[in-house]
Amino acid sequence: MSECDYGKGDGAPAEEDLTDDALDRMGEVLDEHGYLSWLGIELEEAMRGRAVMILPYREELANAIPGSTGSLHGGIPATLIDTASGFALRTTFADPRQAALTTTDLDISYLRPATADLRVEAEVARAGGTIGVTRASITSVAPDGDRKEVAIGTTTYRLFRGGDDNEGVSESDTDVRITHTEEEGKR
Repeated sequence: MSECDYGKGDGAPAEEDLTDDALDRMGEVLDEHGYLSWLGIELEEAMRGRAVMILPYREELANAIPGSTGSLHGGIPATLIDTASGFALRTTFADPRQAALTTTDLDISYLRPATADLRVEAEVARAGGTIGVTRASITSVAPDGDRKEVAIGTTTYRLFRGGDDNEGVSESDTDVRITHTEEEGKR
Protein backbone atom coordinates (compact mmCIF):
# COMPACT_ATOMS: atom_id res chain seq x y z
CA MET A 1 0.00 0.00 0.00
CA SER A 2 1.10 3.56 -0.51
CA GLU A 3 1.20 6.63 1.62
CA CYS A 4 0.05 9.69 -0.27
CA ASP A 5 1.29 13.24 0.24
CA TYR A 6 -0.99 15.56 -1.69
CA GLY A 7 -0.62 19.16 -2.73
CA LYS A 8 -2.68 21.96 -1.26
CA GLY A 9 -5.98 23.05 -2.68
CA ASP A 10 -6.28 20.58 -5.53
CA GLY A 11 -9.81 19.65 -4.51
CA ALA A 12 -9.26 15.91 -4.95
CA PRO A 13 -10.97 13.61 -2.48
CA ALA A 14 -8.97 12.16 0.39
CA GLU A 15 -8.49 8.38 0.31
CA GLU A 16 -11.44 7.82 2.62
CA ASP A 17 -13.64 10.17 0.56
CA LEU A 18 -14.00 7.78 -2.40
CA THR A 19 -17.45 6.53 -1.52
CA ASP A 20 -19.25 3.56 -3.02
CA ASP A 21 -21.16 6.07 -5.13
CA ALA A 22 -17.92 7.57 -6.45
CA LEU A 23 -16.63 4.07 -7.26
CA ASP A 24 -19.90 3.23 -9.02
CA ARG A 25 -19.64 6.41 -11.08
CA MET A 26 -16.06 5.55 -12.03
CA GLY A 27 -17.18 2.03 -12.95
CA GLU A 28 -19.81 3.57 -15.23
CA VAL A 29 -16.96 4.93 -17.37
CA LEU A 30 -16.01 1.31 -18.14
CA ASP A 31 -19.61 0.34 -18.82
CA GLU A 32 -20.15 3.28 -21.19
CA HIS A 33 -16.90 2.79 -23.14
CA GLY A 34 -17.47 0.46 -26.10
CA TYR A 35 -14.04 -1.18 -26.24
CA LEU A 36 -13.48 -1.47 -22.48
CA SER A 37 -17.02 -2.72 -21.95
CA TRP A 38 -16.59 -5.33 -24.70
CA LEU A 39 -13.33 -6.53 -23.11
CA GLY A 40 -15.13 -6.98 -19.79
CA ILE A 41 -12.73 -4.95 -17.64
CA GLU A 42 -14.06 -4.50 -14.10
CA LEU A 43 -13.05 -1.93 -11.49
CA GLU A 44 -12.25 -3.90 -8.34
CA GLU A 45 -10.92 -1.08 -6.16
CA ALA A 46 -10.04 2.60 -6.35
CA MET A 47 -8.67 4.97 -3.79
CA ARG A 48 -6.76 8.19 -4.08
CA GLY A 49 -3.71 7.45 -6.22
CA ARG A 50 -4.51 3.79 -6.90
CA ALA A 51 -6.78 1.64 -9.05
CA VAL A 52 -7.19 -2.13 -9.30
CA MET A 53 -8.98 -3.78 -12.23
CA ILE A 54 -9.63 -7.32 -13.33
CA LEU A 55 -10.23 -8.91 -16.69
CA PRO A 56 -11.61 -12.44 -16.94
CA TYR A 57 -9.79 -14.65 -19.46
CA ARG A 58 -11.65 -15.25 -22.72
CA GLU A 59 -10.37 -17.45 -25.52
CA GLU A 60 -11.28 -14.81 -28.12
CA LEU A 61 -8.64 -12.49 -26.59
CA ALA A 62 -5.86 -15.06 -27.04
CA ASN A 63 -3.32 -15.12 -29.85
CA ALA A 64 -4.66 -16.93 -32.91
CA ILE A 65 -1.42 -18.66 -33.78
CA PRO A 66 -1.38 -22.39 -34.61
CA GLY A 67 0.21 -24.22 -31.69
CA SER A 68 -0.36 -21.25 -29.34
CA THR A 69 -0.70 -22.03 -25.65
CA GLY A 70 -3.75 -19.78 -25.33
CA SER A 71 -1.73 -16.79 -24.17
CA LEU A 72 -3.50 -13.46 -24.34
CA HIS A 73 -2.61 -11.01 -27.10
CA GLY A 74 -0.07 -8.42 -25.91
CA GLY A 75 -2.50 -5.59 -26.57
CA ILE A 76 -4.70 -6.82 -23.73
CA PRO A 77 -2.14 -6.22 -20.93
CA ALA A 78 -1.20 -2.92 -22.58
CA THR A 79 -4.85 -1.84 -22.52
CA LEU A 80 -5.17 -2.86 -18.87
CA ILE A 81 -2.09 -0.90 -17.82
CA ASP A 82 -3.25 2.16 -19.74
CA THR A 83 -6.80 1.97 -18.39
CA ALA A 84 -5.95 1.29 -14.74
CA SER A 85 -3.30 4.02 -14.81
CA GLY A 86 -5.80 6.52 -16.18
CA PHE A 87 -8.25 5.58 -13.43
CA ALA A 88 -5.58 5.93 -10.73
CA LEU A 89 -4.84 9.42 -12.04
CA ARG A 90 -8.55 10.25 -12.21
CA THR A 91 -8.67 9.83 -8.42
CA THR A 92 -6.37 12.85 -8.06
CA PHE A 93 -9.05 15.12 -9.59
CA ALA A 94 -11.87 16.74 -7.61
CA ASP A 95 -14.40 14.80 -9.74
CA PRO A 96 -12.81 11.55 -10.97
CA ARG A 97 -15.62 10.86 -13.45
CA GLN A 98 -15.20 14.24 -15.16
CA ALA A 99 -11.38 14.17 -15.20
CA ALA A 100 -9.74 15.11 -18.48
CA LEU A 101 -6.47 13.37 -19.34
CA THR A 102 -4.75 11.65 -22.23
CA THR A 103 -1.92 9.11 -22.51
CA THR A 104 1.33 10.54 -23.83
CA ASP A 105 3.59 7.55 -23.14
CA LEU A 106 3.03 3.87 -22.36
CA ASP A 107 5.95 1.55 -21.64
CA ILE A 108 5.28 -2.13 -21.00
CA SER A 109 7.52 -5.10 -20.33
CA TYR A 110 6.07 -8.57 -20.80
CA LEU A 111 7.44 -11.05 -18.27
CA ARG A 112 5.62 -14.29 -19.14
CA PRO A 113 2.57 -15.42 -21.11
CA ALA A 114 -0.83 -14.61 -19.61
CA THR A 115 -3.11 -17.64 -19.85
CA ALA A 116 -5.74 -16.89 -17.16
CA ASP A 117 -7.69 -14.00 -15.61
CA LEU A 118 -5.69 -10.80 -15.23
CA ARG A 119 -5.45 -8.39 -12.29
CA VAL A 120 -3.80 -5.00 -12.69
CA GLU A 121 -2.74 -2.65 -9.91
CA ALA A 122 -1.81 0.90 -10.94
CA GLU A 123 -0.39 3.53 -8.60
CA VAL A 124 0.33 7.17 -9.14
CA ALA A 125 4.03 7.98 -8.91
CA ARG A 126 3.31 11.68 -9.41
CA ALA A 127 0.39 13.83 -10.46
CA GLY A 128 1.30 17.44 -11.07
CA GLY A 129 -0.55 20.31 -12.63
CA THR A 130 -0.17 19.04 -16.19
CA ILE A 131 1.68 15.70 -16.10
CA GLY A 132 0.90 12.45 -14.31
CA VAL A 133 3.07 9.33 -14.07
CA THR A 134 2.05 5.86 -12.92
CA ARG A 135 3.51 2.41 -12.31
CA ALA A 136 1.45 -0.72 -12.92
CA SER A 137 1.74 -4.46 -12.44
CA ILE A 138 -0.39 -7.22 -13.98
CA THR A 139 -0.62 -10.62 -12.36
CA SER A 140 -2.25 -13.86 -13.43
CA VAL A 141 -2.40 -17.42 -12.20
CA ALA A 142 0.37 -19.37 -13.92
CA PRO A 143 -0.01 -23.00 -15.07
CA ASP A 144 1.70 -24.09 -11.81
CA GLY A 145 -1.15 -22.48 -9.83
CA ASP A 146 0.86 -19.58 -8.40
CA ARG A 147 -0.09 -15.94 -9.03
CA LYS A 148 2.78 -14.29 -10.90
CA GLU A 149 3.52 -11.01 -12.62
CA VAL A 150 2.95 -11.23 -16.36
CA ALA A 151 3.63 -7.59 -17.27
CA ILE A 152 4.78 -4.33 -15.72
CA GLY A 153 4.53 -0.86 -17.09
CA THR A 154 4.72 2.87 -16.64
CA THR A 155 2.59 5.57 -18.16
CA THR A 156 2.76 9.30 -18.60
CA TYR A 157 -0.40 11.34 -19.06
CA ARG A 158 -1.22 14.92 -19.93
CA LEU A 159 -3.60 16.14 -17.23
CA PHE A 160 -6.10 18.89 -18.00
CA ARG A 161 -6.89 20.58 -14.70
CA GLY A 162 -9.05 23.66 -15.07
CA GLY A 163 -8.87 23.90 -18.86
CA ASP A 164 -6.48 23.11 -21.67
CA ASP A 165 -3.86 25.62 -20.63
CA ASN A 166 -4.22 25.13 -16.85
CA GLU A 167 -4.21 28.89 -16.46
CA GLY A 168 -4.07 29.82 -12.80
CA VAL A 169 -3.04 26.35 -11.62
CA SER A 170 0.42 26.13 -10.15
CA GLU A 171 2.40 22.89 -9.97
CA SER A 172 2.49 23.09 -6.18
CA ASP A 173 -1.32 23.36 -6.01
CA THR A 174 -1.89 19.93 -7.55
CA ASP A 175 1.21 17.92 -6.75
CA VAL A 176 0.71 14.30 -5.67
CA ARG A 177 3.55 12.13 -4.42
CA ILE A 178 3.34 8.43 -3.64
CA THR A 179 5.84 6.99 -1.18
CA HIS A 180 6.23 3.23 -1.34
CA THR A 181 6.29 1.27 1.90
CA GLU A 182 8.12 -1.90 2.89
CA GLU A 183 4.95 -3.96 2.44
CA GLU A 184 4.92 -3.12 -1.25
CA GLY A 185 8.29 -4.77 -1.67
CA LYS A 186 6.78 -8.03 -0.40
CA ARG A 187 4.24 -8.20 -3.25
